[in-house]
Amino acid sequence: MRQEWEPEDLIEVWTLLEEDQERLRNKSGANRLGFALLLKFFEVEARFPESPGEIPAPAVSYVAQQVKVPAEEWAGYDWQGRAIKRHRVEIRAAFGFRECTAEDQTQLAEWLAAELCGVELNRDRLAEAVVVRCQGDRMEPPTSGRIARLVGSAVTAFEERFCAATVDRLSAATRSRLDDLVAEDAGGESQEVSMLALHLLQSALVHVNTLLLSRTSSPRRSGRSGSPTPTGGPCPRCSGPTSTPTDGSSWT
Repeated sequence: MRQEWEPEDLIEVWTLLEEDQERLRNKSGANRLGFALLLKFFEVEARFPESPGEIPAPAVSYVAQQVKVPAEEWAGYDWQGRAIKRHRVEIRAAFGFRECTAEDQTQLAEWLAAELCGVELNRDRLAEAVVVRCQGDRMEPPTSGRIARLVGSAVTAFEERFCAATVDRLSAATRSRLDDLVAEDAGGESQEVSMLALHLLQSALVHVNTLLLSRTSSPRRSGRSGSPTPTGGPCPRCSGPTSTPTDGSSWT
């Protein structure tokens, strides 16, 4: 999230509506301010901040004025306590979202490997596709670190499958000649060099395959009918949060 906000943008995005104020009635002090900030952040980003520094200082000051809690109380909001866990549950429910489970992450990795890794080399773009897919499924995205690991797992799975399929298409004579070539160069270290050669061949094949596909077809999108349309700002309450890929395009 950007850190610089003009006054008119603060008013448009960070103003607490009547229904927001209703959810604050049983909260006070740092918990009142913390809940309000998480609520508005989620409305914009469709996720929770990973650290207090993600929430812009102007937004903290503006929301603090609305909830009548000193902005300094934000530093006292406990990010590891029971209160924030309850707040997250309440906010997810308010927008009709759910947590992303381990099974969900496995399915996301499989989806990437099957649908996108063959036509998209950029891992940042793959990570953005995961976030948009989660939003379309009304599911809180995993943390950035978990998404990075998920993308890495998907890329590895795709490369292994592609390499295996390519090798299967080679004739027995060709495979035999490749093995002999590696053995001749490696001497007593043929096994280690074979693994290295296989990895290099795999990477090259994936790269060539991706370039060929990119010239003959456009990238396949997630195609989820429920995915929000990126707008660059908060969405209506009836449709939940939205988010925009960093390069301005859409994965929906």
